[in-house]
Amino acid sequence: MKVETHPITGQDGTSAPETRRTDRTPMRVVAGSLLVGAVIALVLSLVVFAGAGESVITGSMLVGFGCGWAALAARSVRGAGRPQRWAAVPAVAMTCTGMGLVVLAPRDAVMSALNWVWPPLMLGLVGWMFVQTRRSLTGRGRWLLAPVLAVLTITPLGATMANISEVRIRQAYPAPGTTYDVEGHRMHLWCQGRGGPTVVLFNGLGEISTSWARITDQVRSTTRVCAYDRAGQAWSQDAPTPEDGIHAATDLHALLAAAHENGPYILVGHSIGGPYAMTYAARYPEQIAGMVLLDSSSPQQMSKIPAYPGQYALMRRGLAVLPTLVRLGLGPVFSTGSDLPGDAGAETAAMTGTARALRNGRDEISMVPTLFEQSQALTSLAGRPLTVLTASESLDGEGWRTAQDRLAQLSDNRLHRTVRSSHEGMVADAHAAIESAGAITAVVASVRTGRPLR
Repeated sequence: MKVETHPITGQDGTSAPETRRTDRTPMRVVAGSLLVGAVIALVLSLVVFAGAGESVITGSMLVGFGCGWAALAARSVRGAGRPQRWAAVPAVAMTCTGMGLVVLAPRDAVMSALNWVWPPLMLGLVGWMFVQTRRSLTGRGRWLLAPVLAVLTITPLGATMANISEVRIRQAYPAPGTTYDVEGHRMHLWCQGRGGPTVVLFNGLGEISTSWARITDQVRSTTRVCAYDRAGQAWSQDAPTPEDGIHAATDLHALLAAAHENGPYILVGHSIGGPYAMTYAARYPEQIAGMVLLDSSSPQQMSKIPAYPGQYALMRRGLAVLPTLVRLGLGPVFSTGSDLPGDAGAETAAMTGTARALRNGRDEISMVPTLFEQSQALTSLAGRPLTVLTASESLDGEGWRTAQDRLAQLSDNRLHRTVRSSHEGMVADAHAAIESAGAITAVVASVRTGRPLR
């Protein structure tokens, strides 16, 4: 509050001081209220509800922003500035909607339907808020709210574009393989080539069946190769709840049986796909002919990789926020696989950039500690051929080399070498994919001939 003193003439002709107040509180009130809302939204989504489902994260953010508008209404009334009682309307609207999402926790189908409903309502609310700010705010306080209203206008437009994009994706990219009913939900399996043993590919985090295009293009000329989508991925329907490694193995076992794809199989896992493959091998050892691990996660990753627990905590928080952001039209920012050849690049980028895909990533990362523990049940491949390829860039991480060496100890009939590649590049990059495909065909040859790997 700035105080200015001006002389005036009194009845006796002498000068007397007059105090005039120049009110600057609206600027501080607006800035402080916006900061309060942003901080509460971040604390709720990244700390209080860290790693929660999409509806809870979205709801907690709305509650936080609602608190910011409530602060504006309350502080402006108590202060010396002009009251901004209109701010109570967006405060109530956002807080009540957010609390409803947190309490009811609707699943993906309901969230998708709501994403068509709220944009026009938000645009109407923003229009009304714009009129109120023109009437009630002046000077820098009004200009401070202008970019906020602009963002609130853009977000429903982005959400509408995201809705249209998801409809287009479903129409433009039908499943390249076949879906089968498995445990009450349909799952997608895409098999190519002829001969045996059949190779089964296990996706890493954020990957789908078409992510393997560079590898399947090479392996299918040698033997039959099958890529599939776990429950909730790409063309596979959601399971009722996030699945751990054992449930995923049960699904895959039923899927291969439904498709009449007979074993024994060579299991190939990239990243967290490795522990999924190991869990399957431990559960169905009679079906395993060999294994290939491509820069695979370690079952002991939580305890043997010093940096991983911290990385996991960040991933768990970050992946939980992404579905909410994708609902606002940011899907292309988080998609993967655009560098894959031919149609596979467009398919993979489209299917991995949806809110459902990012929600599946959040679901899978929430089950990673359980998955790692379950995959420890595999202690030996009993002399079956095993190839372990390690990405050169991954070796910069402390403990990674030792963890990869330990994976190679699963079999005496093994080949372990380092490939010049990034972690993701083991599947996506042309050069590294040649190395990965070569490792698979080497295991195929070893199974067919009975000769050890060289």
